[in-house]
Amino acid sequence: MSAPDWIAADWGTSHLRLWMMQGDAPVRRIDDPRGMSKLSPDGYEAVLLELLGDSLTGPTDVIICGMAGARQGWKEAPYASVPCAIPSEGIPVPTSDPRLRVRILPGMSQSAPPDVMRGEETQIGGFLAAESGFDGVLCLPGTHTKWVHVSAAEVVSFRTFMTGEMFDLLSKQSVLRFSVGEGWEQDTFLEAVDQAMGRPATVAADLFAIRAGSLLSGDGPGAARARLSGLLIGLELAGARPYWLGQQVVILGENALAEIYRTALAAQSAMVRTVSVEGVTLAGLTAAYRKGTA
Repeated sequence: MSAPDWIAADWGTSHLRLWMMQGDAPVRRIDDPRGMSKLSPDGYEAVLLELLGDSLTGPTDVIICGMAGARQGWKEAPYASVPCAIPSEGIPVPTSDPRLRVRILPGMSQSAPPDVMRGEETQIGGFLAAESGFDGVLCLPGTHTKWVHVSAAEVVSFRTFMTGEMFDLLSKQSVLRFSVGEGWEQDTFLEAVDQAMGRPATVAADLFAIRAGSLLSGDGPGAARARLSGLLIGLELAGARPYWLGQQVVILGENALAEIYRTALAAQSAMVRTVSVEGVTLAGLTAAYRKGTA
């Protein structure tokens, strides 16, 4: 294989994805479990050289997004404050091997209410590279779901909801772990979404009712799972209503979670569609590389 023109990297908390690039085209992808949580600052270069060393014949640009730029990562890449365009000018990182020219892309921050993202901004950049005229809201479902208002190719504002993490904690570490299991009941999910949106003040009580329902009525594990998800996502939709109400909403994702969000929003008559997230991060890294080398 010929030497790559440049390297794209998504360095997350628990995982690393590398793409060896010829122009805008990936010629090889490498996945590695050594994410930020497993490395000290002096370990990143060694990982790159282990994975790429034989293919590097001269100075090669490495463009990185994600948690490698966090305070506890390789080198902190300060946040860009919204409203602003997607950051494309990376922070240079000194390396011992002259074959590596590393730049880490900044995340984005918001002062009021305080919020941050790191990595998602590159996905947004990849989406905008394909739909540059988009004006509306992006929803990026995950452990920490992002709602992002985009206008005139800038991120105007965003909010982060810890819904995914709350689901994980409640389903695995609370009393609900005895009720929640595999399976799914769509009608139960949508009923719970409406319930949480209509009466958010009682959600804490409605959550315990999941356990009570399994004890008294024999509600199955799939129904409990759907109800827990519906209550938490309904609570999120109630809080995120200023973002999605009357707006074009695009959900970036291709997994089951993205479809759950699409279904919940469609039931609220939101203008929503789903765009596959596959390739979006790489498209964002490519756009940043092109702008940074222009």
